[in-house]
Amino acid sequence: MDRLPLAPRPDWRERVEALGLVWHTAGDLPYWNEAACYRFSRREVRQIEQATEELYALCLAAGQHIIDQNLFHRFGIPDFAVPLIRKAWDEEPPALNHGRFDLGYDGVSPPKMFEFNCDTPTSLLEASVIQWDWLEAVFPGRDQFNGIHDALIARWAEIAPALPQPVHFTWAEEGAAEDAVTVAYMRDVAREGGVQSIALPIDQVEWTGLRFADATGAPIRSLFHLYPWEWLINEEYGSRIVHSPTVWIEPIWKMIWSNKALLPILWELFPHHPNLLEASFEALPGDHARKPILAREGANISIVRDGKVVEATGGDYGGEGNVWQRLYDLPEFDGQHPVIGSWIVDGAAVGIGVREAGLITGNTARFVPHVIEG
Repeated sequence: MDRLPLAPRPDWRERVEALGLVWHTAGDLPYWNEAACYRFSRREVRQIEQATEELYALCLAAGQHIIDQNLFHRFGIPDFAVPLIRKAWDEEPPALNHGRFDLGYDGVSPPKMFEFNCDTPTSLLEASVIQWDWLEAVFPGRDQFNGIHDALIARWAEIAPALPQPVHFTWAEEGAAEDAVTVAYMRDVAREGGVQSIALPIDQVEWTGLRFADATGAPIRSLFHLYPWEWLINEEYGSRIVHSPTVWIEPIWKMIWSNKALLPILWELFPHHPNLLEASFEALPGDHARKPILAREGANISIVRDGKVVEATGGDYGGEGNVWQRLYDLPEFDGQHPVIGSWIVDGAAVGIGVREAGLITGNTARFVPHVIEG
């Protein structure tokens, strides 16, 4: 695993915009950064792939344990949502079952799980379509660990017969532009999988007293939401979800996987697993990261080394509680620290994206494409 400096394509902005990535620059710096690429060997890719599928299996076991042992209080989940989570877990309603494991990896030792983004995962379009287009233009004939696009289409096609259609797709318009980009991309792959869709900003979701409906009054029979479950249940209509016949994609049980309270429970169940970092609900001695159980884009994280905070981010999270995770020394390439985003669809590892930043991968991290050699 190494980082190769490259000359960006002269028309890279036009190329990525044409494919839907209109959010490609943050401030004065490119978010989509093709001035470099990461190079992996096939052995390294296999190691990431195997670790990703192993971690998914561990999460399945942890999810059942959380439900059996009634550990919902650890997650800040309100009581009214618990029966919904239990029901969705047991009945397995149609779902993409997709997500992104954020991994630390140095090309030598086993990949380590930082967290599992599986409720509202982003950096999807760039990981699937944009970096594949870059590969074909810059390294024609080379390979990339990237079957994300086809896997999503296949999964939508698989669950389409069980979905009341059309499916509404919602997001917060006042949020990051990447949310709108991700939803637009998801509508595209859903269409290719045979699913009809309607775009519906979250502020146009209404509760009629009997059901959820859109601004035209049409019932919302199925809803893909790039809007976190912890926000949904805190909306005015949140408690009404229990009375709704709407099919939610992803299901509400994703609340227990997308929450960082999962990390200490995984460690308790599988201590010293090669793909896990030690994690606790109590402060850890030694070098560690403190993380809110609910947060987005690397907010409110503190990195402690030798007893001192060496990097920290601000934000509005942390009131629900924190976890502590053993610090992983990210590799450094030209001053950049890469984190592997390893995508999974229904239990199968399907591709990776690499984002690089400082010690904390936040919303200013840049996406860098990759290539396989050897």
